[in-house]
Amino acid sequence: MAFCANCGSALTQGSGFCGSCGKPVVASSQPLISSPTSVSGGAAVAAAPAPGTVAAASGLTSNTAAALSYLIGFITGIIFLVLEPYKHDRFVRFHAMQSVTFSVAFIVFNIAWSIVWGILLSVSGYLVFIDLPLRLLISLGAFGLWLFCMYQAYSHREFRIPIIGAFAAKQTHF
Repeated sequence: MAFCANCGSALTQGSGFCGSCGKPVVASSQPLISSPTSVSGGAAVAAAPAPGTVAAASGLTSNTAAALSYLIGFITGIIFLVLEPYKHDRFVRFHAMQSVTFSVAFIVFNIAWSIVWGILLSVSGYLVFIDLPLRLLISLGAFGLWLFCMYQAYSHREFRIPIIGAFAAKQTHF
């Protein structure tokens, strides 16, 4: 078992940061030390994180960046499409493009829905009792799909929303 060089608490295998103090795990050429008191001065040396768990320049893995591209709809999607370390990663680009496309499609759908129901509500005000529950169900469904896409991206899966996912896949090829 490895221990933190800063506070001496036990580290989990493959972790990049100490769970107690939050300091980064120090990489060293020395072997792992089994107890924090066996080193002179009381400091212990811990192992470096597993390769491929942390991106070199930014600190975000590709699955985290892909999941975050869904966070604020098309805004974070566009950010990850133009941000330097991620614009070359096909997995992140796919999820960022799918996020942008999904957000724009939902905005267009809401505008069209409002126009149609605005016309129908001018005919009869009682249709509001149909409009509100339908709007709520559609919004909850879109929210659920958004969360599912975020989870799939974090799980290293390339889930494609019908029609939108195919479009996003075509746009991400270099």
